[in-house]
Amino acid sequence: MIKYVFLVSRQGKLRLSKWYTTASNNKETTKTIKEVSQLVLGRKAKQCNFIEHRDTKVVYRKYASLYFVVGVDLDDNELMIMEFIHRYVECLDRYFGSVCELDLIFHFQKAYFILDEMVMAGELQESSKKTVLRVMAQQDETEALENAERGWGDIK
Repeated sequence: MIKYVFLVSRQGKLRLSKWYTTASNNKETTKTIKEVSQLVLGRKAKQCNFIEHRDTKVVYRKYASLYFVVGVDLDDNELMIMEFIHRYVECLDRYFGSVCELDLIFHFQKAYFILDEMVMAGELQESSKKTVLRVMAQQDETEALENAERGWGDIK
């Protein structure tokens, strides 16, 4: 089961965070993000992309200036999680047309929507890029219709 997914920049700035387990408090999640980020950012490029942290297996992958970090149960398949990360990045890339860190900063809700299409309650639900992107297109269409009804014009 996926416990959390977060994206962190090379400078250590948190760009996206989604938790699928309940933490005892906000300090606990902040502490986990800080510790895991430091572990991931401190590793060399040639080192393995799997780390054990407390009772969690951390799987990460770097794309451009962002680290995609996923915490899973110790008995989960690391390669499946690596494939999930890659699939998520491919969906982001197709949706935004060559995604960059600024896309995730200014359109973070879209990144969350794509993640929510792929993962539900910590389990991978949809692995098809076509399906995820089709749902996103439908959502954009609905959003544009609602904005037009309210007289807001074409707000993205």
